[in-house]
Amino acid sequence: MNQKSVRLDKWLWAARFFKTRALAAAAISGGKVRVDGTRAKPARALNVGSQLQITKGALRYDVMVCALSEQRGPASQAQTLYTETEESKAQRVLQKDQQRLASLYTPRPDQRPDKQDRRRLLKHRGKG
Repeated sequence: MNQKSVRLDKWLWAARFFKTRALAAAAISGGKVRVDGTRAKPARALNVGSQLQITKGALRYDVMVCALSEQRGPASQAQTLYTETEESKAQRVLQKDQQRLASLYTPRPDQRPDKQDRRRLLKHRGKG
């Protein structure tokens, strides 16, 4: 862990933000990861002290790189590679609470539709 720089996609994989390097590289190429506020490429050299903005789905992580690693280790070791800002943590908690509340108001039927209900649904959708 005493390296000067490491590839961005390798670090994201080692820090367990993505399950594979290919997923990490795809997210970086798609603009979901920013280094110090600018878009980056998967081979970008990452240094200690860099600020990352990682977007995964609806969640956004703002982290600072504390250590470098090219090897994927246990989750406890991966958490030592970065520190997340307090604003980022608070924002993620708020988003999760909003999703939880929204799911409470989503209408759900009491039972599965029977044959007659399924035909009515198909006709309503224009497929039957």
